[in-house]
Order: sequence, then C-alpha cells, then structure tokens
Amino acid sequence: MPKTDRKPLILLTNDDGVEAQGMKDLHDGLKGLGRVWVVAPAVNQSASSHSFSLRKPIKVWRLRPRWLAVHGTPTDCLLISHHGILKRKIDLVFSGINDSPNLGDDVLYSGTVAAAIEGTMLGMPSVAVSYLEAGQNRDVAIRFLRRLVPLLLDGILPPKTLLNVNIPAGEIKGVQVTRLGKRIYKDMAIEGTLPDGGISWTIDGEMAFAETEGSDFAAVYSGYISVTPLHLDMTHHGEIERLQKAFDRLSLKR
Repeated sequence: MPKTDRKPLILLTNDDGVEAQGMKDLHDGLKGLGRVWVVAPAVNQSASSHSFSLRKPIKVWRLRPRWLAVHGTPTDCLLISHHGILKRKIDLVFSGINDSPNLGDDVLYSGTVAAAIEGTMLGMPSVAVSYLEAGQNRDVAIRFLRRLVPLLLDGILPPKTLLNVNIPAGEIKGVQVTRLGKRIYKDMAIEGTLPDGGISWTIDGEMAFAETEGSDFAAVYSGYISVTPLHLDMTHHGEIERLQKAFDRLSLKR
C-alpha cells in the first residue's frame, strides 16, 4: 500500500469551556502536528462526568476557523464531532488541559476524563490532561504531549485504553506510569435559604488523598508527570467464578 501524506486530524476538547486558558495552551502547543480542531463546551462543564444530551438539539457555533463552541457536555462534543461535524476519521483526541488535577477517584466525576473515555469508546487514541496548578509547567507539558503524539499514532495504546495525564507544579523530575490513587472526600451538605423562602443545599467539603506508593498522587506531588493507563472494561473478573458459585446455590423455585 502506498504511504499517505494525509495530516492527522487531532480533536481537542475539555470541560472548562472553549475559551479556557488550558485549551489555548493545548491548541498552541499541538498546532503544526496535524489538522487541529477545537470542539469544546461553550460554558464550564466541570464535574459533568459522562453525561450527554440525549434526543435534544445541541447548539453549535463557530468562534473562528476550526474552533467551535458547543452548548453541551464534553461527551456531546465527542459524539457530534465523530458522527456529524467532522467528515473524516479523527486520529487523536486530547481533552484538557484542565485547570486542576484529575487524580484517583476524581476520574469518575471528571468531564475532562469522560471526553477521553468517549473518544476511546469511538476507537480513537485519547488522552486526558490536567494541571496540578493551572498553567504551571505549561512548556514542559506541551513538550511532553508533542512527543507523545507520534507514539499514539504508531499505536502505543491497546484497544479500550486511554491515558490520564497530570502535570505537577514546581520542578519536574521525569515521567512515571502510575495507578489510580485513593481520594478521601470529606463532603458536607450546607443548608441555605432561597429568596422565595425555599431551602437550598450546597455540596462542599475538603479533600485529601491516601499516600500510596506508585499512585498518581504520589507521582505528581513528588514532581513527576503522572501517566495512568485507564481501561474501559470495569468487570471484576476475579469475582465472576466466586459469585457464580454463590448464585448457583440459590433456589429460584417457590
């Protein structure tokens, strides 16, 4: 087969909003490596997780060439890009750069990570990227991502696998491939009063993390870029046989 000189199509999205500084960092850093498109939420969609707008019209408008604002979630952005807006194969997806970290259990809530998950589900090599502190180590982050692009295009990721990248603050010592750590949530529901006399509740609280060797938390707080491979198969394979034996003992007869 003859080689093609077709430039890769790189889709950028986020959950902080289409005009977020992290998106501008990502776009400026990756331009020149292919045909870069930005399709991102019009407004902040942080903690939107994997929600999407089912059977609802989604407004999209062009801010500038190849830079589109979507009145929807990060997952919406991936779905309409893949199935509608872009008329050719998307080669890579980058989601970010988020203005705060997505570590440990945060990946379950993060719209940034959800966009990369959706890209992976659609068969595209996908990466979620977050700063520990907004804008800290931008140049090193971009240098790392630019060097990651050819590895992704060469197929470094197996099917159903994405990368969750977190950029530390302060001096960067290197890169560590990590596992998800454990976030400790100390949530509170704070009661308030609305102008009409109704009751409101605000979810707030503090967060900490378990200091576990080899985790994403341990890496970024030690000065390393954390790269966590995430797999879409959530099945607890080790439990299938044990649970089957337990259910085999149940009788469903009256």
